Amino acid sequence: MAKKRIILASASPRRKELLARLHKNFKVIPSTVDESRIKAKSPAILALKTALAKANEVAAKANNAIVIGADTIVVLRGNVIGKPKNKRDAVRILKSLSGKTHLVITGLAVIDTGRQRANATYVVTKVKMKKVPAKEIMDYVASGRPLDKAGGYGIQEIEEIFIDRIDGDYDNVVGLPVRALKKLLAKFT
Repeated sequence: MAKKRIILASASPRRKELLARLHKNFKVIPSTVDESRIKAKSPAILALKTALAKANEVAAKANNAIVIGADTIVVLRGNVIGKPKNKRDAVRILKSLSGKTHLVITGLAVIDTGRQRANATYVVTKVKMKKVPAKEIMDYVASGRPLDKAGGYGIQEIEEIFIDRIDGDYDNVVGLPVRALKKLLAKFT
């Protein structure tokens, strides 16, 4: 695998930081997949299908490369919560998560374009949010930071104030489960 380029099919700065733990040299080519067009019978399969779609789109343009696709979703009571449409929607989402346990699911896909091989998995982490005062939610939303994140929050930004407990992989909640990715990448060496 050392001879092959590694490509991350995501523009997420959080994913770039996490992937840098495993590989110092990789290229970022963001996918342009329209995630709203992907349908699945369960949230986990939705995350998996979306990660595969992102990886496949970028892999189609890359020769002799390892392409990594990922998609992170937040699920509350079986309903997928996407990225907020605006600040008002971010407040609504965070209020709905306040005091409840939700799931963070990341689909991961790795494609070796040289060998025409692919492998995929998903990781689920339970997150219990504290009952967050409305002022704390409003202050966080006013910062603008929740607008590009599934579920309207970045765990690394709000953990101490908003989060009661995390059961599972913390990196998954950030957006890229590094341990699971490492295992997937090992299958290509």
